[in-house]
Amino acid sequence: MGHGPHGVDGAGPLRDGTGTLRVAGGADGVPLLIAASWRARSRGLLGRDGLTGAILLTPAGGVHTFRMRFAIDVAYLDRRFTVLAVHTLRPGRLGRPRLRARHVLEAEAGAMERWGLRPGVRVTVLPGSSPAHPPSLR
Repeated sequence: MGHGPHGVDGAGPLRDGTGTLRVAGGADGVPLLIAASWRARSRGLLGRDGLTGAILLTPAGGVHTFRMRFAIDVAYLDRRFTVLAVHTLRPGRLGRPRLRARHVLEAEAGAMERWGLRPGVRVTVLPGSSPAHPPSLR
């Protein structure tokens, strides 16, 4: 058995790719990019002009927005994918690391409020699923 992060559905370790994000009591079927390798996590949204959907950095406990071109919402998740905190970061900022955070979700500013993402809410990551509108980076 691998030692990497696992999807909430028990499908095994998460790997770089796409998937779907479900928010308990909120949005269902949010297109998701999964960045599980060091290379994918370090690239993240840097140098991009936008994102449709969300990106999950895993494992991760903090983020920064240096070299980013747009403001983002950041949700820190614990090992059970429960939201610990949600913040909006403008470009050129360093997000405060969260001790219990094991995963970080990023999306364009304002998206997480629309999806119902707030502290205490649990999310489900379904790796490899094909949402109707796949995630895209601009």
